[in-house]
Amino acid sequence: MRSALLASAVITAVSAIDTISVKGAKFFTKSGDQFFVKGIAYQLVPDDPLIDNTQCKLDSDLMKSIGTNSIRVYHVDPSANHDDCMKTFAAAGIYIWLDLDTFDTQIEQTRPQWNQTQLDRFSAVMDTFHKYDNLAGFFVGNEVLTTGDGSVAAPYVKAAARDLKAYRDKKNYRNIPIGYSAADIATLRPMLQNYLACGDNASEALDFYSLNAYSWCGDSTFEQSGYAALIKNVTNVDYNIPIFLSETGCIKPRPRDWADQEAIFGPDMTENWSGSIVYEWINEANEYGIVSYGDKVDPASPGAPPDGFPRSGTPTPMSPEFPNLSSRWKTLTPTGVKASNYNPTLTPPPCPAFQSNDWEVDAKSEMPTLGQTYEAKQSASTTGSGASAGPTSQGSASASPSAEKGVASTVSAWGLQGMGLGFVAMVAGFCIWL
Repeated sequence: MRSALLASAVITAVSAIDTISVKGAKFFTKSGDQFFVKGIAYQLVPDDPLIDNTQCKLDSDLMKSIGTNSIRVYHVDPSANHDDCMKTFAAAGIYIWLDLDTFDTQIEQTRPQWNQTQLDRFSAVMDTFHKYDNLAGFFVGNEVLTTGDGSVAAPYVKAAARDLKAYRDKKNYRNIPIGYSAADIATLRPMLQNYLACGDNASEALDFYSLNAYSWCGDSTFEQSGYAALIKNVTNVDYNIPIFLSETGCIKPRPRDWADQEAIFGPDMTENWSGSIVYEWINEANEYGIVSYGDKVDPASPGAPPDGFPRSGTPTPMSPEFPNLSSRWKTLTPTGVKASNYNPTLTPPPCPAFQSNDWEVDAKSEMPTLGQTYEAKQSASTTGSGASAGPTSQGSASASPSAEKGVASTVSAWGLQGMGLGFVAMVAGFCIWL
């Protein structure tokens, strides 16, 4: 018995990790150190990559070797047991940034709605993961808005954040940051990021904002890539919540040299930016991966994965992608500021004004209530309110892929219709260049 208790104590000590919280426009660990996200997108299998602890250990060990402190996971099964994998990643010093939506509950820009079914499904994920200290934050959506016309969905994203924050607080969970992962759409910048943070009621605003941007491609620069413009959008309004890249890593032209990481973790951005998550861990049809689990096999062969790409076993670093990233990260260790020395006086940015075809949200309108669905006809007869639609009966959220989501072979094979535009675009294997 004594040996068992000792072993348990050792595991607990090894797995101990500070929680992450928000103060002003920065993330901090419980110990008071500023936290910069240095992460990798990790959706090894479609339904849940945080169940098989043997695999989690193999992957986390390799991630730790290059200084990874975060992974982003897009989909999990809230009914499964994640204790072992979460402890394994915690022992490696790795945090999880987790999407709350499921394959059939994501908010869609074509006919946005926010209903009880969605809230219950999002909440189930929160109920399962809130207890883990290395759960860094939740996303209420991934690339919901992809066009100016899609801006009418923004109030529904904000309503989801409002209700999930209220649920978190009602359940007395720790103050886990809740944010959104946006597609980098030029016509929506900076209106979307300002809208999701604006307003006098902090309970209705996001805790953080993030962006999926693939604009630094090849021999680019801080200015040419548009990164300078991203920083300007932050400094123009003294943005009041943390912001980081939730996906990055252009693949054309090759080789991937990860030069943008120098800017993200260097003096050009660290004062106003909180790091990045590179896309992605496993190499598959989209060719964005930095490790592989063996050669592709015939999908029709017995026991083969639907897309032919092995997804388990010992991860093999791909060259030059993996060593290039490792070399960059080893030299980039920003320290930032101590929480005790950081006393911001930031205020929310102004809510953006209605702009036909570009930002069709009336900031003066009430936010959607639970059970409400956007009705285009009603919007056409109003002053473009993105939130003024009568409630409809509650039910399952639509899971139909929108026309923008050009579904590639890998998506079809794995049934990933619920992924955001950026995720599907990566599967299709092209770089978003805005």
